[in-house]
Amino acid sequence: MSLQLATSKSAQAAYGLVKKLQSRLVQSLDELPPPSKSSRFQPINWLRAQGVHGGGTRYVAVDEALFNRASVNISQVQYESDPSKKMGSSSALSTIVHPRHPFAPSMHMHISWTELKSGEGYWRIMGDLNPSTPQAPDTQAFDKALQEVCGALYQKGKDQGEQYFFIPALGRHRGVAHFYLEDYRSANLQADFDFAEAFGLKVIQSYAAIVKQNLLEARPVVAADWQRQLHYHSLYFLQVLTLDRGTTSGLLVHDENDTGILGSLPSHVDKALLSSWLPKLPKLQQTLLKMIIDTLPQGETSLVDDGVKVKIAQVSREFYRLHPETQDLLAQGFTIPPTQENHR
Repeated sequence: MSLQLATSKSAQAAYGLVKKLQSRLVQSLDELPPPSKSSRFQPINWLRAQGVHGGGTRYVAVDEALFNRASVNISQVQYESDPSKKMGSSSALSTIVHPRHPFAPSMHMHISWTELKSGEGYWRIMGDLNPSTPQAPDTQAFDKALQEVCGALYQKGKDQGEQYFFIPALGRHRGVAHFYLEDYRSANLQADFDFAEAFGLKVIQSYAAIVKQNLLEARPVVAADWQRQLHYHSLYFLQVLTLDRGTTSGLLVHDENDTGILGSLPSHVDKALLSSWLPKLPKLQQTLLKMIIDTLPQGETSLVDDGVKVKIAQVSREFYRLHPETQDLLAQGFTIPPTQENHR
């Protein structure tokens, strides 16, 4: 069946926006050095309820020389034909880029518009820089870009981002620059739309420039740099699978896009390092992480391919079915988004 999108004008506009941002980000990543004659990404489509309730398209990096992993996903899930749901639609861009080069930082961005059948709606806007080897000029450039585009909203987004992306068990943040607005809306719907667009374009522009600069600099890369990247990717893996509320909610709402929802995971992690962090986690999260670790292949580094992602999704759903109270330990900003409730 074909993808059926929402008929609401605001939902159509939001879907058009995330589609535009997806195209711009893929284009910017395609233009990174060295020059490539073809796109570094391939599209993968997925459907919700065979398309009756929407679906999406994610662009996945196929250039393994430049990317460790990269996924640029857009979606629109809509329940206009289902009177039991209070949500009309949710249109989202969710992306993660993990460059292969250990000095080029990772980047995560999420922009979504959720529209209820009551007529109310709100934005969720996130952007964060995640290096394995932090470099002050990169952090300053990204943070400056956030300040320029966010203006008076900058401090609120920064404070909420630093709260959300903190990892209590390790006493550190996931990245070096964070911005997060949850349940955002003002009295001016058009101004909110324009801000979401400007935010996405600014993050894309800033990030592409940072990665390009790191790729062009002729600095030697030694074994310790690759090891530091593997350790950081393991930390990212830990944060996403034990703390990230958006990822967990996505897995619990449906099972039709598991590899897409887990598209943020890096290609390899250090199983022994993950195991060493077990005693630092709360008891229930220890159980969850142990179940996830058991899905990983043996070896000094464990490949996280699509088959492993499906297993992780399955054990995560089973864990939260048995221990729903563990969701109280998930990361949160100043408010908790009603993502799962919206889909019930």
